[in-house]
This record gives sequence, structure tokens and C-alpha cells, in this order.
Amino acid sequence: MKLATVKEGGRDGTLVVVSPDMTRAVRATGVAATMQAALDDWDRVGPILHVLSDRLAAGPVEREFPFDPTIALAPLPRAYQFLDGSAYYHHMSVVRAARGAKVPDDFFQVPLMYQGVSDPMLGPAAPLRLTEDEGLGIDLEAEVVIITGDVPMGVSAEEAPRYVRLITLLNDYSLRGVIPPELTRGFGFLQGKCISSMAPVAVTPDELGAAWDGRLLSGRYLVEVNGKRLGELEPGHDATFNYAQLIAHAARTRELRAGTVIGAGALANADHERCGSGCIAEERAHEQLKHGAAAMPYLRFGDRVRMEMFGSDGRSLFGAIDQKIERYHRP
Repeated sequence: MKLATVKEGGRDGTLVVVSPDMTRAVRATGVAATMQAALDDWDRVGPILHVLSDRLAAGPVEREFPFDPTIALAPLPRAYQFLDGSAYYHHMSVVRAARGAKVPDDFFQVPLMYQGVSDPMLGPAAPLRLTEDEGLGIDLEAEVVIITGDVPMGVSAEEAPRYVRLITLLNDYSLRGVIPPELTRGFGFLQGKCISSMAPVAVTPDELGAAWDGRLLSGRYLVEVNGKRLGELEPGHDATFNYAQLIAHAARTRELRAGTVIGAGALANADHERCGSGCIAEERAHEQLKHGAAAMPYLRFGDRVRMEMFGSDGRSLFGAIDQKIERYHRP
């Protein structure tokens, strides 16, 4: 089942069911007004939405309309919680090596995770707007994220997959010129993690078939900046921790409410020559280590970022994040 949120009904939008080929949609009228409402009552609402999805897949349904990703908000425009890990060792090791730092000693034992900005989440075609670009070091981070149901405190990694409700893509924008001085103060990210964006469609695990093994998602994740390939990544490879382990880590001392978004951090594969990078900072780190200086610039106003993931059959799994970087003007 594929679900999306369209720009109707206020800040939380209106929930729609999307056809498997992502060309048609129908509003979930009378079932759940918003994505969060569906997640809050998933045991009752989920099966009804699945029936509607099956009908849509079988042929035309009453009141269906063409699905246009440009009218989509993020599947969860205001998520209650966004918890982001750093589960790909190659990303962490290369970026830190370029600045003469090392990976934490317990990196392979305990997941790194922080609580990020979740209100709002940008839609797939909404521009990232900032008041300045000089010195900010605007960077993208290509991620896969899961959206949970209610998760009990102390859940084990073995139990955790049953709480995954939806999967989608996320671009975790990072301001590389702001993050270092923030972290040296010892109190974590605030301004350095400005906002994130989501793909137009969120997908239930069963819809993904063999691509989702309950813990990691496999496929071809293409990342482009201004039409040029930055990375062609395989999220199912080279992860130190999977999503089941990240859920268990996040729920160690608290319950997670339905609608919690959990990421595994910037994607990175060990074979950089073949796969490229999931963020500019990593590409710059490779340049620094190989040539003694970084050449690729960070994002500037007017630049365009595109992210899309494809299954083994070549079809898009979630639709594309396709955004421009623009100057912010106060309303």
C-alpha cells in the first residue's frame, strides 16, 4: 500500500491512497483524515486502507484523481518525533578522517542517534529556503527512514520489525559550516540541522516485497545535484546497524508514539568508486584524502537536488525528492 498527503485541509494535509504505479490517487475520506490519524488508529484503519488500495490497483475507483507529486506535502508534514542515527560506518569514518578525528570507540556496539527537527517536514517539491548561503555549508544527506506505530519501552530488536508501519526517503539537510562550533559547545545540534524533506509517497512493508527484509531496504538509490550524479547507493549494504536495532535503541528508556520517524543516517557504501556519495561532505572528504584539497562546493541558491530509489524491476519505489535551494523572505 502506498500513502501520501496532499495540500488540502490545513497544515497536516489530507491523506490519500496512491496506486502502485503512482499515477492515480483517492482520498481516504471517512477512513482517516490525515496520515497521523491513520497511524494513531492503525489496527482499525490499516485494513480499510488496504482494501481501498486493492480497489485502486484493480482499476478506476469513484472520485480518483491524477496523482501529482508536486501537490504532495511530506507524508507526515508535522511528525511528532524524528530520531536519526549514523549507521553507515563508511560515511562516519571518511568524514572524520578528513578532519583528523576518529570514530567513537564504541561505534560498533552502540548506535549513534540524535533527535532532529520534525516540525515541519518539507514536501518533495518544496524548496529549501534559507536567509543566507555563504558560510553555511548547505549539504544534503540521502536517507531511508521508517515510520513507526506505538512502540513499547524496552522493545527488543527481534520484536521491533512488527512496529514498522511505513518506509520512505528523507533528505536530511545539514549546514556543515554551523555544525562544528555547535558540537564543540557540548550540547548537540540545533541550527546546524535546519530542516528535512520527504519523498511524496510512504509505503507499507508488504508493498516492497523482497526489497524489505524487515530490517534494511535494498534497491538503487540515485542522488543528483544539478543533474549530475553524486551517488548511486545500495542502502541494504554496509550498514553497521539495521532499523530493528535502531528502534530498540531509541525505545530503551521511553515509549515511541505512532508517527515516530527513524533514520539510519547518510547512506554510504564501502565501494566509493562505484557507488559515489550520499552527501557532499563525504565527497569532499574523499577529495581531501585523495588530493589534499576538497573541490566540490556545497549547495548554493539556485542549485537543485534530486533523490529517488528504484527497485529491482527499475520502478520508482517512493517517487522523487526534487528541490531547489532558494533565499528565504519573511512573509
